[in-house]
Amino acid sequence: MTNGYEDISRAVTAWWRPLQPSEYGKGDRAALARLRRAASLVEAMTEPATLDLFRALGLTSNDRDQLPLVAAIATTLAHVHEHRPNKHPMRVVGPTGQIDDSVKLKPIRFRHLLAARSAEELRIAMRRLVKLADGRFDIGILAFGMLHWTDTTRARWAFEYYSYGQDAPRPLAS
Repeated sequence: MTNGYEDISRAVTAWWRPLQPSEYGKGDRAALARLRRAASLVEAMTEPATLDLFRALGLTSNDRDQLPLVAAIATTLAHVHEHRPNKHPMRVVGPTGQIDDSVKLKPIRFRHLLAARSAEELRIAMRRLVKLADGRFDIGILAFGMLHWTDTTRARWAFEYYSYGQDAPRPLAS
């Protein structure tokens, strides 16, 4: 399995880009639609695009317990419209100063996101995040965060949410 942020970002971007409609082609609208509409992780795990992502991440049959998490990532990324390198999702939805009504991701929803533990809880919370961020941020950061949803990652995202990323726990990736 690719572990470092750079490896995961490259793998996810290489998987995501050909699916997207662009001026260069139609993309794979059917696969995107199936991933967007997947009612469960089991349904998403049967999609060829999910298995393509599993392989792109360097996962093998020895990592089969990671398939639900990869399905959560695939269904979440299917809702992303634009990859903006180095734009942390928390910076897009978090407060830029005082927390007021203009904050896209309210603190209560942010706490629910950080409390997610299972692949299904993470999928639901991250899909809400994508919607609030208008689907425009660094997909590598999202995928890395989901694959490594640990206390350290949650702490890092909390620092990013409140725009204190420079003080966040290091390292972000290996």
